[in-house]
Amino acid sequence: MGTTNLQAGFPVTRLRRLRKTPALRDMFRETILSKSDFIYPLFIIEGENVKKEISSMPGQFQLSVDNILRECEELQNLGINSVLLFGIPREKDDVGSGAYDDDGIIQKALRAIKASFPDLLVITDVCLCEYTSHGHCGVIENGYVNNDRTLELLAKEALSHAQNGADIVAPSDMMDGRIGTIRRTLDEKGFAETPIMAYSVKYSSAFYGPFREAAESTPQFGDRKSYQMDFGNSDEAMREIALDIQEGADIVIVKPALSYLDVIRRAKDSFNIPIAAYNVSGEYSMIKAAAQPGWLDGEKVMVEVLTSIKRAGADVIITYFAKEAARIL
Repeated sequence: MGTTNLQAGFPVTRLRRLRKTPALRDMFRETILSKSDFIYPLFIIEGENVKKEISSMPGQFQLSVDNILRECEELQNLGINSVLLFGIPREKDDVGSGAYDDDGIIQKALRAIKASFPDLLVITDVCLCEYTSHGHCGVIENGYVNNDRTLELLAKEALSHAQNGADIVAPSDMMDGRIGTIRRTLDEKGFAETPIMAYSVKYSSAFYGPFREAAESTPQFGDRKSYQMDFGNSDEAMREIALDIQEGADIVIVKPALSYLDVIRRAKDSFNIPIAAYNVSGEYSMIKAAAQPGWLDGEKVMVEVLTSIKRAGADVIITYFAKEAARIL
């Protein structure tokens, strides 16, 4: 009995057969976006009835807690059930004390959201840069971020978020050892079931520009290259992920996404752990800026970009496009 020739060429093999109609293309599409893939970032500010558009991110806003609740209702109606919270405090200091204040902006938002939307999955960004007067992600000593002194404050922040209702905490600071410190603190205080979504691979990237306006977190001196990763490195990214998993990370993030699809793929192939990718502000704003004068079809490019991120291996995507994508899926 003969064997099937899997390498048969044209005219036996015609790959266009399965591209002929929309129904065929939909049936055999390998990568399919779903509303459950998306996590929507929200920027929360003090005050009431505040809805301040972010000039470099069309369609994105700094919102007071009352408007955050309206946003959460809209998200649930669209079928988006996950949000990532960033806080903008009224006052800042050199140690970011607003980050772990029980009456801080994130803590107040958590209590309000969980009271009104108990089934919404709420993730909190754990970092100090939004809360420090100098804009860096840790305690400054002699012009340099002191890694080990920062760990205690990050653990206090993560614990405060968990105590006020966070479903997942997401450390984004890139300090060495912070996942283990946060894991031990949560476990000791009765939050062993709270997952950690680690920003394991966070590159020092120019794509963060619009976010720094949104979160009011631009460094007042220097840059973050001594703790965020060099964008030329991918082997180092695998080491970062491995260390965070050893310390207790449940999910790992690659950030940014679009210029780092190769890193997402390596992470997916190398580690048996959920991979999140952050489709960051600059990636969002570039598409918005090009779509406005009609240089490209913003909706089609959005779907193509999000699909490419998932195709590269991301299990979930943190994206400012979540609402727009949900409306057309």
